[in-house]
Amino acid sequence: MTPPTHRLISVIAPCRNEIAFIDDFCDSVLGQQLPEGWGMEVLIADGVSDDGTRERLYARCLRDGRLIYVNNPGRIVSTGLNACIARAQGDVITRLDIHTQFAPDYLACCIATLERTGADNVGGPWIARGTGPMGKAIGAAFQCRWVVGGARSRDPAYEGTVDTVYLGCWRRDAFSRFGLFDESLVRNQDDEHNLRLRLSGGRIWQSGTIRSVYHPRESLRHLYAQQHQYGYWRPFVVRKHGQFGSLRQLVPALFVAALVLCLLVMPWTSWPATVLLALYGIYVSMASAAAARAAGSWRLLARLPAVIAAFHFGYGCGTWLGLWDVLHKRPPASRFARITR
Repeated sequence: MTPPTHRLISVIAPCRNEIAFIDDFCDSVLGQQLPEGWGMEVLIADGVSDDGTRERLYARCLRDGRLIYVNNPGRIVSTGLNACIARAQGDVITRLDIHTQFAPDYLACCIATLERTGADNVGGPWIARGTGPMGKAIGAAFQCRWVVGGARSRDPAYEGTVDTVYLGCWRRDAFSRFGLFDESLVRNQDDEHNLRLRLSGGRIWQSGTIRSVYHPRESLRHLYAQQHQYGYWRPFVVRKHGQFGSLRQLVPALFVAALVLCLLVMPWTSWPATVLLALYGIYVSMASAAAARAAGSWRLLARLPAVIAAFHFGYGCGTWLGLWDVLHKRPPASRFARITR
């Protein structure tokens, strides 16, 4: 006899134009192994998709009552998350990502970690694994501390408190205590929410038992556009709270500024640019070797320097553009007002 369900976990996920991934995501989350006595609802916020995703979701929702279609006319992640939270009925609310594969016990481990630690938000490490030659190089760089500055969120072995965590799992009352996601932010809305949570005395916990694999971009153009957006929206978070989330987020912008200054003085002297580029070349070579070694594939070496440069220049240039708009009290540029994949 099946035991009665007494508690509910609400899975929330924003999406837009994900026809190639939506079925795999639904199958994955519906196959989750929940603790005894727990039930599940899956709220998927569609941002006015025009590639067939909306119709596919409608069909899936009719076949399985655990799937709930949520309309997201705002089209961005933060409006989609908030729309899902407004309809969620669960004692626990967990955010999932359409482009991530989750271990069968992912939700069970989120619940267990939340109960074991008493933290306000819990999650697992952010592990990237790309496909194809360029995607694998991007995934390797994503995991390398030389590239991302030693963020604990990329360390699969780390267990403990963190500044921010991948995706997230909260008790329902966390959103009444710390607020919803900031709908003025197209990017970095999760980092801003975690910063707000910590500034209000909350605690965030990362556990290696919560396992998932993220599928990163698979081209330099898409990687650069993603990092450009992340960098652009960072100053808007700083304006709201008066502080950066961490020092490492400033490094790409400082490097870009140093390079521009070196180029400006080149009519008089070229040695500053020569030294800076030589040092960056050495750094990129060492970082590429470290990333390739950690990934177990030296074949990635040919692509890693360009990938690392795309990470740094994309984020750094985006940060300066965002800072320019913030200092001039301009609204966010229209080209950054939508998510790029």
